[in-house]
Order: sequence, then structure tokens, then C-alpha cells
Amino acid sequence: MTRKKTTKRIKSVNPVRNSSGALAALSRKRSGLNPAGIILKCNPHPPRSRRPRGPLARREQRSIISNGVNRLHHGKTRSLLNGIPEDLPSLTRADRITRRVSSAGFDWPHLAGILKKMDEERKELREALSSGDRKKMREEIGDLLFVLVNLARFLKIDPEDALRRTIEKFISRFHYIEISLRKRGKSIDQSNLSEMDFLWEEAKGKVNADNG
Repeated sequence: MTRKKTTKRIKSVNPVRNSSGALAALSRKRSGLNPAGIILKCNPHPPRSRRPRGPLARREQRSIISNGVNRLHHGKTRSLLNGIPEDLPSLTRADRITRRVSSAGFDWPHLAGILKKMDEERKELREALSSGDRKKMREEIGDLLFVLVNLARFLKIDPEDALRRTIEKFISRFHYIEISLRKRGKSIDQSNLSEMDFLWEEAKGKVNADNG
């Protein structure tokens, strides 16, 4: 009895097409995106045992984060923060951003949490000042301002309006100093810090008396 040999037709494979598809799928997986380009919920801080290590791994992580940020920045990926104008005043933009993420539950549950965070940022700013690193100083000042915006939002205070009122108050008190010096026959250049501080406190007392 003769056994018939069976042959299977092997389908040709395009290695270039398959490799590019595999790379694209791998890229989507690494960047936390599904095929539609929508962000998937994942743990941003996996256990240490699962984190890739070494300089190449860190470089790869930075690349993935950078690519994700670029996609969000150019509106290629859905985000809760899309639609907030970039040309808003920084305080107003920060307020809009914190309100948006707060609506999704990303917020401190109590005022004490914000105050604690503010103390942390003040400490980090002092450390940056001690180091003399101007880049770090700028970063920490920005962090502190952002926490203050969160504090204002939590207290239902418009940070832009609060700062505007402070600016007007400063201008009013400084005008008082200038007028008082003119009455004494002096200019700002002819005065000194001690005299101007005295007039500043006098201006504060006058305003408080008027308001009382």
C-alpha cells in the first residue's frame, strides 16, 4: 500500500509589512494606547520588580512619555484636558486645568492636604534657593504657584481676581508713599527704605481705618 504524500501550500509572508505592523502594535502597547489611539487606564507606577532598569530602559521610558505628551499636545489623543486654550493667562489656565481634573476625582479630599502640599513646595523652594540652581528655582516657584491656584479653587476664590486685587492694593499704597514724599519736598530717589517702609505701614493703617 502506497502512502500518499500531502503537501501544504505555504503562504508567502511579507517580512517588511509584518514587522512594521508588529512594531506599530508594540508601540501602541508601550505607550498605553489601544488601536484607536485612546488612553487606557493603567498603573503609572508599577512594582519595582517589573520596572525596566538601566540607562537604555530609562531612555525608552522618557521616549514613551514624550511621545504621549506630544500626541496630547497636538490633539491626536483624547484627553480630559483637551479644549482648554493655551493662550489664557497662566493663573486662569491653571485654575481651569485643576477644576477639570477635580471633576474626575483627581483632587485632595480635604483642605489639610493642600496645605501640607504647600508646605512641601515651600521646603523644596528653600532647598533650590540654597543650591543656587536657577532652573530648579524656577521649577519650584512654578510648583508653589500651582498649589496656590489649587488652594484658591478649593476655597472658591478666583486666583486671577485675587492677584488683580493685590496688585491694585500695592499700587494704591505705593502712590501714598509718592504723594507723602512730595509733601515733604522729596522724590523716591531722595528717600530711603526706612522712610518708605514707615509710609507703607502708614498707608496700610489709613486704609484699614477707612474700611473700619
